[in-house]
Amino acid sequence: MDRDGLAEFLRVRREALRPSDVGIPSGPRRRTPGLRREEVAALATMSTDYYTRLEQGRGPRPSRPVLTGLARALRLSDDERAHLFRLAGEQPGPPPGPPSDVRTGVLRMLTRLDVPGLVLDAKYDVLAWNPLAAALITDFSALPPRDRNLLRLRFLTDRQTELFGEDATREFAREAAADLRAATSTYPDDPELARLVRDLQNGSAEFAEIWARHAVGRQQSLCQTIFHPQVGRIDVICEVLVVPERDQRVVLYTAEPGSPSDQAIQLLEVIGIQKLTSRA
Repeated sequence: MDRDGLAEFLRVRREALRPSDVGIPSGPRRRTPGLRREEVAALATMSTDYYTRLEQGRGPRPSRPVLTGLARALRLSDDERAHLFRLAGEQPGPPPGPPSDVRTGVLRMLTRLDVPGLVLDAKYDVLAWNPLAAALITDFSALPPRDRNLLRLRFLTDRQTELFGEDATREFAREAAADLRAATSTYPDDPELARLVRDLQNGSAEFAEIWARHAVGRQQSLCQTIFHPQVGRIDVICEVLVVPERDQRVVLYTAEPGSPSDQAIQLLEVIGIQKLTSRA
């Protein structure tokens, strides 16, 4: 264990984080650069005294669960997490699960887009979205957090079939299941990923049949033609931007400028998630 190296790494990473990066109000009297020690300790579910001793190079060798908590609290990338483990004299092993925190810059980009956009993790959880994506696909804020998942929407509800049609969602089902199996190899110890696979197998005979084929691959075609109940048919071009250090994808739905589909997206920007009703 490199106590001095571990202490310095923890301090530098703590001071590099802003309160807004972890959802903590900064407050008017903050003098400490980055996060306070007690804030990191709370995020990592350990005592402030224990964390302080680690950062001062006086603590005992931390266990793997402690290191995992620190990596999560400090929003470490996979490479940084591996470095943390090695400083503590541990082999990193596979990451516990797909990162769920979205970079501030990505969130800022979403809010400024004039096209629907969302962020997916490796198990197809929708981590962030802009208002246009909610108007196009579904109001994710109205769903319980567990149900904000494109695979649950596809296999356990009729929502995606209604939007994209049977042929498109059948292709999505095959490719997404292969993509999900690849994720189980990357994150073999993630209980949420295991629960998702189990729920899909138990709740969808279609998924169970596809899963039994053991296909493995990266999903490519995330969207085609959308049949929106309020604005009608929308032919979309789907752009996927990869955030490799988070194993996340930013999915953007665009249309040919000036086309009827582009006009339909502009109309969605006006009406949002409200439902259009005809007047008697």
